[in-house]
Amino acid sequence: MIFGFGKKRDDDDDDDDEDEEEEVDLVNFQLENAKALSAVLRQETQAITARVSTEIENIAKQKMTLIDQLRTTDQRIASHPHVNQLTEDEHLSQVVAQIQSIVLDCQQVNKVNGESLSRAQLSFNKLNNMLQRTHGKVGMTYNAGGKTHTISTLGTNIKA
Repeated sequence: MIFGFGKKRDDDDDDDDEDEEEEVDLVNFQLENAKALSAVLRQETQAITARVSTEIENIAKQKMTLIDQLRTTDQRIASHPHVNQLTEDEHLSQVVAQIQSIVLDCQQVNKVNGESLSRAQLSFNKLNNMLQRTHGKVGMTYNAGGKTHTISTLGTNIKA
């Protein structure tokens, strides 16, 4: 061949190998993130059941970080030059199927957790409204610090 056109050089082969290794690393990183998200959602379920609000809040932050990592890694994989290997390579396609399965399970658990939190919030609101009604004549006002302050004699002990 003249000037080497039409023939791959050895360093091009090295670049392809590095690209394929990078894709495998990205897929494995995606799998680890999916497993971590699944574990965090299990923790969230336990925190909701135990009604530990501070833990629920911390877990929500962890969950958002993992979801962002999954989204970013997914975008990197989708734009990878060897993205077709995800379906052509048997091992990679099995890992992708495992990731998809874990993510689907995570979506279901997240939906159930969301419904549980909504029910808990509704119960809290009903209880709070009921308590407000039982206090009837108790007046609520705000102190200098902006915090609520209840006074049972609000407007009832005026002498003039």
